Amino acid sequence: MFGIFNFLISEGPILEGIIMRKSWLMCVLLGTLAWGQAAPSAPPPPQPAQAPPTDTSASVAPDAAVITVIGACAPQPKPAAAKTAGTAPKPATAPKATATKTPVADCKTVITKAQFEEMAKALTMTPNVTPQTRKQLEGQLLRIIGPSSEARKKGLDKAKQFDEAVKFTKMQILTQELQRKIQKDAEDVPAADIEKYYTEHTDAFEQFNLDRLFVPRTKQGEPAAKEDDGKDEKLSDEAKKAKEAEEKAKADEAEQAMTKLAQSLQARAAAGEEIAKLQKEAFQAAGMKIESPTVTLPSVRRTGLPPGHAAVFDLKAGEVSQLISDAGGHYIYKVNSKDHLTLDQARNEIHSKLQNDRYREMMEKMTNSFKVETNEMYFGPGGGGAAPTPRLRPMPQTAPPAPQTPPAAQPPAAKPN
Repeated sequence: MFGIFNFLISEGPILEGIIMRKSWLMCVLLGTLAWGQAAPSAPPPPQPAQAPPTDTSASVAPDAAVITVIGACAPQPKPAAAKTAGTAPKPATAPKATATKTPVADCKTVITKAQFEEMAKALTMTPNVTPQTRKQLEGQLLRIIGPSSEARKKGLDKAKQFDEAVKFTKMQILTQELQRKIQKDAEDVPAADIEKYYTEHTDAFEQFNLDRLFVPRTKQGEPAAKEDDGKDEKLSDEAKKAKEAEEKAKADEAEQAMTKLAQSLQARAAAGEEIAKLQKEAFQAAGMKIESPTVTLPSVRRTGLPPGHAAVFDLKAGEVSQLISDAGGHYIYKVNSKDHLTLDQARNEIHSKLQNDRYREMMEKMTNSFKVETNEMYFGPGGGGAAPTPRLRPMPQTAPPAPQTPPAAQPPAAKPN
């Protein structure tokens, strides 16, 4: 019986020497356990909903065995030959002592609950072990403990390729541990820094309640009849050009009409007419076959609108914007009210922002502290060069996201009739 971590370090990679191409083992070695399972070729028949099984893991003592694999154990060390000064060597004809083998019943690997959970936390890099994590890690361990023990018995851990694989794996694990430490250090954001950021970015924490009126740039055209398509194929080139010019003129005229309508609606909105009523009128004039969109945007931050619409945030409560036109259409905004998030309300959001910044700076500083040179005669041109900056881990966003605004070239989403 021996410690599970020593077992995984010494035994786990052995199996890699046998079946190096098995990706699931590499996941265990590299600390990035593959939790997904292969999907079945055909979907199973629907099953009636069942209540999840009761989690009884808390009742298991930390030193209780949770996995026992009989027949898998570390090889027993050979007993050292006793040496006594002046003792005469054994005669050459003396019979050899029979090597003793550990009985199968006594050869076993035992993993306790405490050992299992420590390993699960290390592999998943999370402080909690969920029931799903337990089941999936259990399945992985049952696949590798026995075969890796057998590989060690065959001496595969003595191969040169095994040593090189372990060396590479250790570098990967150490890199992960360094990133983990930097992540932890970045979380320690001083309260003074949070307060300073809030003071220097007051505008970023303004919230606006807006009404938005959208006017399509052009009218919705009627679908062309199939007979007309057939006639177009028979037209001469000059007739086709004439028809295209006529259609373009009609489109330009329709676009100009919608622009004039938008200007008229802006004046009426500024005079106090209800935005929702004007929105319906705009969609009817454009021949839209869908219900007009909701006009109210209840909580918008300065980053919640396209840059070309930013002038809206300079308006006072009750004011209506000038007509804002872009490739998507025409927009008119009315500011209903504005307020500020307090420091306490914005604290978690600022902490996440500064934590991300600190993590990025620490990682860049660490990465830039190394100078990498490669032999292009060996690797060829365009090699790895400088070490890339490690990918940042996403931080949780605690503040509610600002409402999404449709791209400038598209109208706001609307419900179909």
